[in-house]
Amino acid sequence: MARSYFHLHLVSDSTGETLITVARAVAAQYEGVSAIEHVYPLVRSATQLERVIAEIEAAPGIVLFTLVEQDLAQRLEEACRENASPALSVLSPVHSLLQSYLGTASVARPGAQHMLNADYFKRIDAMNFTLFHDDGQLPTDIEEADVVLMGVSRTSKTPTAIYLANRGLKTANIPLVPDMPLPPQIENAKKPLFVGLVASPERIVQIRQNRLLSLNASDETDYTDRDRVAEEIAYSRKLFARKRWPVIDVTRRSIEETAAAILEHYRAHRMKFIAT
Repeated sequence: MARSYFHLHLVSDSTGETLITVARAVAAQYEGVSAIEHVYPLVRSATQLERVIAEIEAAPGIVLFTLVEQDLAQRLEEACRENASPALSVLSPVHSLLQSYLGTASVARPGAQHMLNADYFKRIDAMNFTLFHDDGQLPTDIEEADVVLMGVSRTSKTPTAIYLANRGLKTANIPLVPDMPLPPQIENAKKPLFVGLVASPERIVQIRQNRLLSLNASDETDYTDRDRVAEEIAYSRKLFARKRWPVIDVTRRSIEETAAAILEHYRAHRMKFIAT
């Protein structure tokens, strides 16, 4: 089936992350159709908006926007009507629902969700911790971690750790190598949530081969041997079972899905400390 394309204009007075996430989540439901994305972040003045309108007129399509300033939103909607480009304020239904429930009007604050508050600095602190504790580095202060990811090489430990850090969790990751004992700090840690990551041997071999290819290295090594990789995975599963750590199979999971599962485990883990 031939693939069709359409122009998708995403106009935001902030970073545009909300629009991009919503638009891609919806567009992914349509097979055979792809969006040509035009992203316009930090649109906060009439001059900036007019430049955006000119680009929409040059490539008409669907327009999604998050503009909290009513004058800018109305101008964009007017221009879209004239251009026959359907437009939707993504935040308006949510604003209406909250306003009717809370009985109070909102205050227009573009980018308010990105203010430099305590949560922001918590995420920065978590990111610094995570980068310093990547791939088994500095295990001596592992007790300070919120989450520790364990797994053999190429089980998406680092990208998952960085994603969790952006959610405010101090995350360390430790590579598992058969016949190598765990650091004593790992054995004795009580506070962190330990999570085991596994994948199918075929998937691990594929990723490792691509990794070696990118490094122009030979793939004739135990690192990509299917039987050897299967042994590594079996070893890690036995370790996780012995430690009673939750296990997540990342073979067909995205980083976001893996992180969501870990966050659920972390909430339950935190409740143990609250209960005591």
